[in-house]
Amino acid sequence: MASEVAEDQWGLVTRAQALALGVPRATFARLVAAGALVRVAHGVYRMAGGPDPGHVDLRAAWLQLDPSTAAWRRVQSDQVAVVSHRSAADLYGLGDLIADTHEFSVPVRTQTRRRDVRLHLRQVAPGDRDVVQGLPVTRAHRIVADLLSGYEDGSAVATIAVEAVRRGLTTVERIAASVAPLARRYHVSDGAALANQLLGDAA
Repeated sequence: MASEVAEDQWGLVTRAQALALGVPRATFARLVAAGALVRVAHGVYRMAGGPDPGHVDLRAAWLQLDPSTAAWRRVQSDQVAVVSHRSAADLYGLGDLIADTHEFSVPVRTQTRRRDVRLHLRQVAPGDRDVVQGLPVTRAHRIVADLLSGYEDGSAVATIAVEAVRRGLTTVERIAASVAPLARRYHVSDGAALANQLLGDAA
């Protein structure tokens, strides 16, 4: 049964999920010792011999935030942790900002002991998120706004914005609406002016 869960979440299974399914602790330990399950993060294991789903560290960090709940259930929930900021840009393959910290936007205060995980406490509206490679992730227009709000390098964010528009992931209008609250900070009149400045800077 644990293998069935793993099949639905990129070949990964948490210890909490396996135990909840009735796998005895001793059996789970034997599977780990035998190499059938390979530890990728605390409490998260990968089925040996399976294909590499990519972004394993990010996926494991996301599973750790709610280790008892199956990935498919979490993706459908309004209370899900959403991949965001640099991690979201990296998942889309946008820009060149290094995503050495796993970033998630969470709707409620959530605890993590990992120093390489950063949680942003805020609700992501349904229209601002999508599912990419099986993970809930902020859409491109939201990534641009989030990165600007976090004082990321303007030219790096501009590159992301231009790539996203060129790839059809978003539009100038959607970026303008998302960055509108930041217009005053960047000394422009409105979101449209800020969006045009971004896209012009990276053109």
